[in-house]
Amino acid sequence: MNENPAEVLIDHALSLRWEAIPGAARERASVFLHDSLAVGVAGRNAAHADGVLEMAKGWGEGGAAGVLGRPGLRLPAASAAFLNAFQIHGQEYDCVHEPAVLHPMATVLAALLAEAERGAPVSGEQFLTAIVAGVDVAVTLGIAAPDALRFFRPATAGIFGCVAAIASLRAMPRVMALDAFGHALALASGTMQAHVEGKPALPVQVAGAARSSLVAIDLARAGMPGVEHPLDGPFGYFALMEKREELGAALARLQQGHRITEVSWKPFPTGRAGHGGIVAVQRLIERGLIAGAPGAEGLESLEYHAPPLIHRLVGRPAKAAMEPGYARLCLPFLAAVTLLRGTVSLGDFQRETLDDPQILALAARIRVVADDNPDLAAFVPARAVARTRDGREWTEDVAAQFGSPEWPLSGAEHLAKARACLAYAGLEHRHEALAQAIADMPGSADAVALLSDAGVMG
Repeated sequence: MNENPAEVLIDHALSLRWEAIPGAARERASVFLHDSLAVGVAGRNAAHADGVLEMAKGWGEGGAAGVLGRPGLRLPAASAAFLNAFQIHGQEYDCVHEPAVLHPMATVLAALLAEAERGAPVSGEQFLTAIVAGVDVAVTLGIAAPDALRFFRPATAGIFGCVAAIASLRAMPRVMALDAFGHALALASGTMQAHVEGKPALPVQVAGAARSSLVAIDLARAGMPGVEHPLDGPFGYFALMEKREELGAALARLQQGHRITEVSWKPFPTGRAGHGGIVAVQRLIERGLIAGAPGAEGLESLEYHAPPLIHRLVGRPAKAAMEPGYARLCLPFLAAVTLLRGTVSLGDFQRETLDDPQILALAARIRVVADDNPDLAAFVPARAVARTRDGREWTEDVAAQFGSPEWPLSGAEHLAKARACLAYAGLEHRHEALAQAIADMPGSADAVALLSDAGVMG
């Protein structure tokens, strides 16, 4: 392509204005701001979150920015960005853009909160516009890569979304914004090895992207020029981190609405690839297959036949002494919990549940089978096949992901998730205040002050 894609993306981010954004995208920006804040509040109780906090405190003192779910705590902006991003992604409950295989809000929101607090106040319209800009940019990089993930895209593409979002928020001069975008390449990182092993380095990588985006911005503000071709250069983003690119088609979609409208909720705190299996099991329960622990003893086997991406992401076997991060990416464990408890919730990843012999024995009868779907980013269609010891076979097809734009959460379901997240952090009494703050956001003169007054962050 003749155009420099970095320039196209930065120009897009800098040109956005709230009044010109269509109503559907405005509504989704507010909805996923609410969802991500609530998930980040719950993340204060994520595995290792307190350890990450103590580490971040060791980086230096300062009261520039607040942390979700920890009212009264103030940290330097970069430290707050790191911790907030870790908490938003730390329980696999944050929203996802499925075709891009990308969690855009964990990085973008954490970076924007930190930037908004360390500088001049920004209005609600500015803040929401920056969210739309950041998601557009990060997701564009994701959908431009049609092959299976080599690196952890929520972090590697996420840092570019963060930089674009901050450039939008602060209406940065074009040259400075492009320099910051160039610096993002030097700071982009994130390996899929953490996903393969189910290790908590996944949210650490998301956290690193949010924090590093502030570094990229500050280097540009200090007058340091960045590389001019961070995306399409011979050693740029796509050459290094993706097998190939279809960037022209992805950039063309910038003229066809906004990617925030394509983002999916996560109705369960697990890897997105596990959601179809959870829903299939719930439907089988409703049809009478299983009704609690005694019925589970009659299950001979359960297979979830799904696209290769599902097998790759959540097809791992359950095992003793699993880390919570591993279990959230293990469909046999998630399906077993659903069979016995009816759903999967935030409280199902404590040591007692992870080591429950009944759950582990049931999970041993469950496996994911990859089908021949050629779409390497597909989540559906899929089919659950259960066989019981009395010789019966039950099947349940999954044609759409619950929480996707095709099957969105209702308003009541969205609010129920937000309330449950706040309750998990002991802040359920702030539910109404946060919901009202989101409703008031577009007309607010100070977005961060509005959220602070809601009592969910310092």
